[in-house]
Amino acid sequence: MNKYEVVGVVGEGAYGVVLKCRNKETDEIVAVKKFKESDDDEIVRKTTLREVKVLRMLRQENIVHLREAFRRKNKLYLVFQYVEKNMLEVLEEKPAGLSVEQVRRYIYQLVQAIYWCHAHAVVHRDIKPENLLVNPKDGKLSLCDFGFARILPTKSTVELTEYVATRWYRAPELLCFNAAYGAAVDMWSAGCIVAELFTRKPLFQGTD
Repeated sequence: MNKYEVVGVVGEGAYGVVLKCRNKETDEIVAVKKFKESDDDEIVRKTTLREVKVLRMLRQENIVHLREAFRRKNKLYLVFQYVEKNMLEVLEEKPAGLSVEQVRRYIYQLVQAIYWCHAHAVVHRDIKPENLLVNPKDGKLSLCDFGFARILPTKSTVELTEYVATRWYRAPELLCFNAAYGAAVDMWSAGCIVAELFTRKPLFQGTD
């Protein structure tokens, strides 16, 4: 972390905090994800290693680009390009929702990212507006936060955890605790986001 100067905090999740940092050597602004210490080190270790593996495998223009990964004092740091806004923030700036053309442009990019994931047997499992980074200058969208991502097993008998995805974007098979789900859960989340971009309201605001 010596070559990075912390400028501010972008956000905080279950396993880590995302920092806005400046590269002291190049003056470039980047996003650095710093993973937290945990009492359950094995779970955190497996999750972080899986995220790094998936991100290194998925190189596509609508998927966030992992610049580098390193450890300092037993903590893992991931460095990404910095993107100013996420889709939730874009929606908050548009009280009337987005235009048809804007929705088409954003969803096309999201589907391109999802297609690339699925073509490489990866299911994201946490697609939601907060995990869609948007560059306000050119409208480019990048899918981020692969902490819940998983490479799909080749055997249908392998069960996956059902406790993934934010509730409002969780597919019916996840809500019904079906461990034999597949990549379609990402498409359900994308469909929920289509409706939200038009109406500016989550489609299924379940509380339990």
